[in-house]
Amino acid sequence: MPSPRQQDGSAGDVDYGKIGGTYARYRQPDPIIAAQIHAALGDARTVLNVGAGTGSYEPEDREVVAVEPSAAMRAQRPGHLPEAMDAVAEDLPFPDAAFDASMSTVSLHQWSDLERGLAEMRRVTRGPVVLLVCDPSVMHDYWLADYIPEVRDNEARRFPPIERIGRALGGKTRVEKVDVPLNCRDGFNEAYYGRPEAFLDPAARLACSSWSLVPDAVVERFVTDLSRDLENGTWDARYGHLRTQPYFDGPLRLVVGTLGS
Repeated sequence: MPSPRQQDGSAGDVDYGKIGGTYARYRQPDPIIAAQIHAALGDARTVLNVGAGTGSYEPEDREVVAVEPSAAMRAQRPGHLPEAMDAVAEDLPFPDAAFDASMSTVSLHQWSDLERGLAEMRRVTRGPVVLLVCDPSVMHDYWLADYIPEVRDNEARRFPPIERIGRALGGKTRVEKVDVPLNCRDGFNEAYYGRPEAFLDPAARLACSSWSLVPDAVVERFVTDLSRDLENGTWDARYGHLRTQPYFDGPLRLVVGTLGS
């Protein structure tokens, strides 16, 4: 059975009722990433979104059913999107082969049982299962790890290896790189690769749950160090080329599983 849920219903190691109040403001869908996800869904007309959060990346030209265990996330969904059901990946309340496709965007690290959750998605899906994930093996290939490795350590620990995801999905699996644009609208950590000042905003940091899992003193050290290096030019001397680099090839990946061998 799934692990006990947090106070607001969150199913993972973070209570989004405590940290997710401004999540919808900072985690807007980026159109370039959205286009890649929607292309992977193929011609599916019915789509299940698991761990749907505030609705980022849900296609609006298809029939979408969303499930989200966190009450705080469900409450922040825009009015033009369908209401999300209170359910978890490991126990989807749908019959076999109920949807043309299913999707989940950066939520697998919050599941209590990865294999069971992916088996459930495969069970209820006739076509592709599309997963936006992070590859933990390259999590430290980013300047943020030089300033606060504790955050990247947490992320590398929480995100399952790509190979494990593929095995759990079964069938045919392909993995696509997801390049992050310089002005990415979705405020995950890599979105600010060329805009380091964004990390000085506490609300922007908390839009990535891994920041809530490190001690306050560590975050305060990070803010002090980054503020100093931005003021004296050290950050720009080392990483300033990123301010004009149009895309960043980081750990973001799209895993697409289809039936067949």
